[in-house]
Amino acid sequence: MMNIIMFCLLIMMILTLMMILISMMVKKKKNLMQKSSPFECGFNSLSNKRLPFSMHFFLIGIIFLIFDIEIIIIMPSIMMMKFSNTIFWMLTLMLIMIMIIVGLYHEWWNGMLNWTS
Repeated sequence: MMNIIMFCLLIMMILTLMMILISMMVKKKKNLMQKSSPFECGFNSLSNKRLPFSMHFFLIGIIFLIFDIEIIIIMPSIMMMKFSNTIFWMLTLMLIMIMIIVGLYHEWWNGMLNWTS
């Protein structure tokens, strides 16, 4: 039994090394300046490092995270509909939807959804 395990480990290590070597030989050697430079949030990495980034970008990211988390809350509630009390389920889902709509209205009212300004 121990011999079989050792043999399998040896085969796995040999296959892993072979795949690494093949990938190193087959890969393209062409290194372009644009591909090798880091890309972070649309900033030019070769420019001044102390430039403040746009608050609009930050607000868009926060809005995305809020609505993404709310969608994650809504999706399982649809699956739980058949396992829970219908009235309690509807009240909970309506409360979540009201929170989403009020949040969207608040963001719209404060001008966070103006993409061009």
